[in-house]
Amino acid sequence: MVILILQVCMVLFAGTFSVFLGRDVVKHKDTISDKSVAGLAASSGIPLFFDALGIGSFAPQTTIYKITHLIPDKLIPGSLNVMCAIPCAISCILYITVIKVDPLTLFSTVAASAVGAAIGAKFVSKLPEKKIQLGMGLALIIVAIIMIIRQLGLMPPGGTAEGLVGWKLIAAIAGCFIIGAVMTIGIGNYGPTMALTYSLGMSPACAFPIMMASGAYLMTAAGFTFVKEGMYDRKACVVGTFAGAIGIIIAVTLVKSLPLTILTWIVIVAIFYASFMMLRSAFKKAAPETPETPETEAA
Repeated sequence: MVILILQVCMVLFAGTFSVFLGRDVVKHKDTISDKSVAGLAASSGIPLFFDALGIGSFAPQTTIYKITHLIPDKLIPGSLNVMCAIPCAISCILYITVIKVDPLTLFSTVAASAVGAAIGAKFVSKLPEKKIQLGMGLALIIVAIIMIIRQLGLMPPGGTAEGLVGWKLIAAIAGCFIIGAVMTIGIGNYGPTMALTYSLGMSPACAFPIMMASGAYLMTAAGFTFVKEGMYDRKACVVGTFAGAIGIIIAVTLVKSLPLTILTWIVIVAIFYASFMMLRSAFKKAAPETPETPETEAA
């Protein structure tokens, strides 16, 4: 019953967000950029395809946007949450019935992630660009380290539990709240969620339904704030929503498993590079403004 409630609520939540997003895009249609539709589609569709296979999408997408400059740095956090909300809602609906997990654990951790994201988005959307660059640079390093630990088989072995009780459940709720808030600066929630469930003795597989459901709810919750504040790239998010949804549906319906080891190492290198670029931008001194001359004032 809890699973059905989560699915129904996800449909209603995502539907409401779609209307909210659509109205904002129409209202500001004159501000739509002229960025390449093909480039925007590939930069979201491909990462979200692999996201459905277990590789997080936020870090690879951030890497692409940082290198290609398709989205301004200041708008990357909001754009990631907005464009991934609907595709991940689809992923949530398709995935949370595949792996068995305790309903109370699933519901409480998902709710905590959504609340954390809603609060985190309000803070992140008001940060100056250099602080966003610094936060994302550090977040990318954390993601890369977690991915390396997973690749080397050094992640805690976890356990066989399908749910949590007592202090472990409280710890999971608190941890998911923090992950939800931090995700709004681009860290992603898959690696941290897997580490959290492992360390509390849950079956590694249980990270999937918790990650998928919490990711969908928290990104949608954060998306409302970013759209309201105008802190997202409208064209990138419209194109990215459709491309991402297609990527996830293809991955879920046609692909069950892929040899992703080499690809993951390539992604790790790319993430470290993007982190370096972000941190370099964050610590780079702003160029001094040129004082206006009478000629420029007249112009």
